[in-house]
Amino acid sequence: MHPFAALQHVVPQHGLSRLLGAFAASGNGVVKRLLINAFKSAYRIDMTEFEGDSAADFTSFNDFFTRGLLAGSRPMPDDPGRVVSPADGTVSQAGAIAAGRLMQAKGREYAVAELLGGTDFAAEFANGSFVTIYLAPHNYHRFHAPCSGRLLQSIEIPGRLFSVNGVTERHVKRVFARNERLVLRIGASFGDYAMVLVGAMIVASIRVAWPGPKSPYRRQTSRNPPDVVFERGDEVGAFLLGSTVIVLFPGGAVDLANAVAPGLPLRVGTTIGTLVH
Repeated sequence: MHPFAALQHVVPQHGLSRLLGAFAASGNGVVKRLLINAFKSAYRIDMTEFEGDSAADFTSFNDFFTRGLLAGSRPMPDDPGRVVSPADGTVSQAGAIAAGRLMQAKGREYAVAELLGGTDFAAEFANGSFVTIYLAPHNYHRFHAPCSGRLLQSIEIPGRLFSVNGVTERHVKRVFARNERLVLRIGASFGDYAMVLVGAMIVASIRVAWPGPKSPYRRQTSRNPPDVVFERGDEVGAFLLGSTVIVLFPGGAVDLANAVAPGLPLRVGTTIGTLVH
């Protein structure tokens, strides 16, 4: 096993993540300023399309990290039949779900049913399609609805906090189905689709845009939130530090764009497919 992947099996993933998360949430002026300025310098963050600029404009590092976009920064396609990327990031894997299994990395597959926590609606995606998007630390970290729909169910699933970079995906079996995650079942015109928000090492929390679940998750819990409706491009939530979004579509619903392949950089609003119906 790769040394970095092996190390993650022995470090206290949750303890380390919560400790660093406490610093990230701190409103102490010195701590906040040091973290924000160091991060901006290390990752060469361009603030021109975001709300705020200097450390003084944010209440904490988390506030900076989940900074909002300026209006018009991520326009949606004119064609209402286009399905868009829910996040800024890079395509890790994308394509068909074959017999209920999807690709994690070359030579590694895992089951949709396991990813979704054994829920009864996993069968809807047995022969569907999927896109896995990795959010690097420098990316914009709010995530949005890829197409319009109503939130039918959210499932909080506790788990590990392995890193989700390329090394881990190649060397840690079923990493997305083992990590802490939030599954969103969303009803759309073509049927139900799912967004899976995967926690990872140093991710202090997954935040949602309605009064809903708060990580870390203590036990698997299903909720049926009332009256949560998303238009395409609406904000769904945010990661406090980086992670992965996986979108699952039922068979025959979405024709993925041919260009959506591993390594493709995406931005919220980039077309990733077209509605078939």
